[in-house]
Amino acid sequence: MTVLEGARERRLRTGGVELCVAELGDPRRPTVVLVHGYPDSKEVWSEVAARLAGRFHVVLYDVRGHGRSTAPSPLRGGFTLEKLTDDFLAVADAVSPDRPVHLVGHDWGSVQSWEFVTVKRTEGRIASFTSMSGPSLDHFGHWINKRLRRPTPRRVGQLLGQGAKSWYVYLLHTPVLPELAWRGPLGKRWPGILERLEKVPGGDYPTPSLPSDAAHGAWLYRDNVRPRLRRPREDAYAHAPVQLITPLGDAFLSERLYDGLEQWAPSLTRRTLPAKHWVPRTRPDRLADWITEFVTATEDGRSEIAANGRYADRFGGQLVLVTGAGSGIGRATAFAFAEAGARVVAVDREAEAAARTAELCRLIGAPAAWAEAVDVSDEQAMEKLAARVAAEYGVVDVLVNNAGIGLSGSFFDTTPEDWKKVLDVNLWGVIHGCRLFGRQMAERGQGGHIVNTASAAAFQPSRVLPAYATSKAAVLMLSECLRAELADQGIGVTAICPGLVNTNITSTAHFAGVDAEEEKRRQQRTARLYGARNYPPEKVADAVLEAVVRNRAVVPVTPEARGAHLVSRFAPRVLRRLARVKPPL
Repeated sequence: MTVLEGARERRLRTGGVELCVAELGDPRRPTVVLVHGYPDSKEVWSEVAARLAGRFHVVLYDVRGHGRSTAPSPLRGGFTLEKLTDDFLAVADAVSPDRPVHLVGHDWGSVQSWEFVTVKRTEGRIASFTSMSGPSLDHFGHWINKRLRRPTPRRVGQLLGQGAKSWYVYLLHTPVLPELAWRGPLGKRWPGILERLEKVPGGDYPTPSLPSDAAHGAWLYRDNVRPRLRRPREDAYAHAPVQLITPLGDAFLSERLYDGLEQWAPSLTRRTLPAKHWVPRTRPDRLADWITEFVTATEDGRSEIAANGRYADRFGGQLVLVTGAGSGIGRATAFAFAEAGARVVAVDREAEAAARTAELCRLIGAPAAWAEAVDVSDEQAMEKLAARVAAEYGVVDVLVNNAGIGLSGSFFDTTPEDWKKVLDVNLWGVIHGCRLFGRQMAERGQGGHIVNTASAAAFQPSRVLPAYATSKAAVLMLSECLRAELADQGIGVTAICPGLVNTNITSTAHFAGVDAEEEKRRQQRTARLYGARNYPPEKVADAVLEAVVRNRAVVPVTPEARGAHLVSRFAPRVLRRLARVKPPL
């Protein structure tokens, strides 16, 4: 049974065709209309629709010539943007006659929806528009003309880059060939192509109507692309708030295509997503969250989503869990994600410190933040935490395994108890987090990112840090191994390797082989050293967010960490010599 089989269906006649319209949810609630692209049918939205139905009246319809809607006769001239606008208005009037609808489009569903939201005759019928992977042909035409009129090297490169990505558009303009391909071998192989190249899971999509949908849909391009690109409208301004969601790995559309979009959409919210083209199938949770947030903001009278921070377009609404969040790098990282609009779970073994971090995250800008008191070295406690987070807050999008403790002392002064304590927290805490939350990410099948805090000590040997350096080197190698294993599932893994950072880890570090008084003296001296260096944890937090955005593997932070990392790769004997020097503690 497919998700849409439980929907209420109706047949709607308009413009010489009969449209198949499906509805989910309570009609008394705000109406969200989902418009599919090429070569899809409405079932491409089934996963997103199921997630939205609890909050909204969700409407999906097969575009003319697709799915269970009938095709115009003749096909030529039957798919113009004007006729597609007629279809949309007929659907909107039928499903929500008294209230404007919230419009969501993907691919060609977004292309035609840009027409809907910029023509005069739809004013007042659209409350908001969420666009993904489909530009306005008018905006695209102006984008091309601007680069042809002033062909700087960068602009020429952008034109050539998008021209290469648009190879399929040229093929779809050829007569007969696309229809033969789709009704023949391409139609049969398409599900496998999507699964292999786009990681699209199976299920109720694609539907058996794919070959005829794709053959009919070729006329979307033939009827509209060349006429609009040659003579783009000058009045193509959006008359409703717009949310733009840009998949950064889109094989068909360049991110640069949306440069200057604010000119055409004055009330614009931007989102970016580390995903490929078919995000309705590969990222339904993220899309449903963003659509819900945008629709709710519009219904509440807010034209834009409040977005602060450098990466607000990337992390807004995402769920981020940070261990060791009660102070230092962990707290700074939680704050950085909160400023970017993420929902934050602050985990620390000190309940009061975790609660304070969560409280400040909410004040800084997090839509929601929660505190959890857990010792990361406790396997059963971590299992309960993972189950509780998934049940109450959802699957984590970004996991930051940051909790750690310091330990200094010679190898022979370091007791088995010392070794166990440092490995339990620094290594096993990371293993527990990766195993439990990473598995949830993998089972969800919508990607994610894991950040493990290692240290410059991971590649910089020291005679006084054998246990600590060993634990951090293990974290570094674990991260590298996981990165290789999880890459195919769209999950990135990063090892962050800070150097001397001004945090309280120095004042709480254990010094093996000395009495309590000497340990206190060394803690104070080390804290003064780190304080004099005064490298703030906020800079490490910035590096964490940038590493997630750019999916970096190993990130040394601080100049000395970067230098040591470089030397470890090209002159390791130098570091081995330096390791023999006894620090003056």
